[in-house]
Amino acid sequence: MRKNVAKKRILLPDPKFGDQLVTRFVNSLMESGKKSTAFKIFYDAIAIVDEKTEGEGLNTWKKALTNVSPSVEVKSRRVGGATFQIPREVRPGRKIALGIKWLIDFSKKRNEKSMAQKLANEILAASKEEGAAYKKKEDTHRMAEANKAFSHFRF
Repeated sequence: MRKNVAKKRILLPDPKFGDQLVTRFVNSLMESGKKSTAFKIFYDAIAIVDEKTEGEGLNTWKKALTNVSPSVEVKSRRVGGATFQIPREVRPGRKIALGIKWLIDFSKKRNEKSMAQKLANEILAASKEEGAAYKKKEDTHRMAEANKAFSHFRF
């Protein structure tokens, strides 16, 4: 167990939009410490979304992120010898973290040419409540609903 709660690090806002959430997304998108490459991928994806939505790129991304962020999830808990999936509310920070993770993971699994194109198409799909990341959220909610009977085992 941890002795103290870890301090939250303050993120600098990104250079183009001045938004800390963008920096958080880019940090998750980054691989092997290549932050400038991650920023380029993100900005290119937003530019593609801008073209398709008539200048609403960042707003579309934020809408997609809220659409894929889950409000409930299931956690495993052993009671007696059986393992139960117990539905729990998701903390606000974790909600955003899961949304970011799912958007990036399912973007990588798409079949377009560049990562920017993959990310842009996943953002557009998620903003319309479609796509694999949105489906993941729906499956998580469905699983929590199915296991609602075990909520009295909450920790």
